[in-house]
Amino acid sequence: MTELATRAQAFGLIAEGVAAGLSAPWRLYLARGCRYLSLSVGDRTEWNAWRTHLGCPELSVRVYDAGGEIRRSSVAEVVLDGCRVSVELVEEVSTDDLDRLLVADPTTVEPTTVEPEER
Repeated sequence: MTELATRAQAFGLIAEGVAAGLSAPWRLYLARGCRYLSLSVGDRTEWNAWRTHLGCPELSVRVYDAGGEIRRSSVAEVVLDGCRVSVELVEEVSTDDLDRLLVADPTTVEPTTVEPEER
């Protein structure tokens, strides 16, 4: 695929998501010749919407110190038509919120077990 087709594909992917009702990413990075597209979104709701829309099966979370501020980077990735697409969310977190640092996806609800009824 040529560089122009890759750009057209990348912007078409974003346009399809926005047309489907998703918020536009605040930053888009398309690596030249590397077949890599990165979308940066503003909040967890947008991150979940984009990763669901794209069908991202791979998730990773990284917590790091950025000059005295603790940040959490959540990344969801998928390969579409030979192009690796990632959706990234960077959030500032505090030590008061340690439970959130330890949960890979804080929006996930724990499954409940339902006991079968006796007959």
